[in-house]
Amino acid sequence: MKVLVAHNRYRSELPSGENAVVDEEIAELTRAGVDVVPYLRSSDEIPDLPTLGKLSVPLRPMHSPGAVADVRRLIAANQVDVLHLHNPYPLISMSVVRAAHEARVPVVMTLHNHRHSCVRGSYFRDGHPCTLCRGKSLPWPAVQHGCYRDSRVQSVPMAIALRAHRSDQRSVDRYVALTESIAASIRDSGLVRADQVVVRPNSVPDPGPATEPGDGLLFVGRITAEKGVPLLLEAWERAGRPFGSLTVVGDGPEAPAVAAAAARSHGAVRATGRLTGTSVAAAIRGCAAVVVPSTAPEALPLVVLEAFAHGRPVVASRGGGLEAVVDAGVGWLAAPAVDDLAATLSAAAAGDLAHRGARARERYLDTYAPSVVTAAQIQIYRDVIAGP
Repeated sequence: MKVLVAHNRYRSELPSGENAVVDEEIAELTRAGVDVVPYLRSSDEIPDLPTLGKLSVPLRPMHSPGAVADVRRLIAANQVDVLHLHNPYPLISMSVVRAAHEARVPVVMTLHNHRHSCVRGSYFRDGHPCTLCRGKSLPWPAVQHGCYRDSRVQSVPMAIALRAHRSDQRSVDRYVALTESIAASIRDSGLVRADQVVVRPNSVPDPGPATEPGDGLLFVGRITAEKGVPLLLEAWERAGRPFGSLTVVGDGPEAPAVAAAAARSHGAVRATGRLTGTSVAAAIRGCAAVVVPSTAPEALPLVVLEAFAHGRPVVASRGGGLEAVVDAGVGWLAAPAVDDLAATLSAAAAGDLAHRGARARERYLDTYAPSVVTAAQIQIYRDVIAGP
């Protein structure tokens, strides 16, 4: 089986879990015997493009002739069986779906977010949920609010691209939704039939048997308001500093607030900045629990799966994909509000951390281990190759 994997990598200055997912998926498929033909573009290419190339970038979400030509060439040269598309924006575009179908190659597309009908991809803006564009043939509210990269100008081609590629969206043979919430989102959009969508989660490498719970509470991610960092700092203080310490790993616009909290805490709050994957794994092994206090709906953050893999329970916000992944067996759920998160953190610190951590490790092995997820992905390929 030969699979052409197409993905537009996000800018390296913005660490992306999606990039990591695609890289790991390619590696696991290859280990499973699938012949992967990677077609990986990167938004890091844009500054080095010639002048005309830079000027054409805003138009490429609508149609990218170069990417279409590349995909046609790769399909013909490699006798590809399936095109697996991840993020098409901005350099690839949904035009490659039509190119694949013209070559009688079925298309699988992973939905890492809600960008099938939301330019921002999150159904969340300005600190509150937003579904103004859901069901609209032209998502003009996204332009009015500057939802793509906080720019009205950059939002115009993205909104037009969604309108122009409705037929391509409908013709994708199989959508892979990371969680049931994303699957429900595209089903409810009216774009596709229910049988075009399957739920298949991401995976992370197996770090080996879990160790005994460590100490302290751990946050890993972008340090932003939408990731709930200011909420976490306030709730942790209000709860009386449960777990004894709080380690915040990552970078972002709220990093100065974390640094200030660390300076006031006399060592109880630790701000590490960005860490390598190996160091993040060590931080997870060393903690008692991981917290994901997002105020915006999440899909399936890798840090949740990494926590499960290490046998660490998770305290997470209700909403989005988190609610279907984190339950009372493997962690605790809280409303994204200070009082409820504070109460939940206190309950977790006094709770059965070892038991829920062991259950989290079992959940990982049963649902999120690479062998399980890769087998499910290969079956999806077989199904679309076989046809209706």
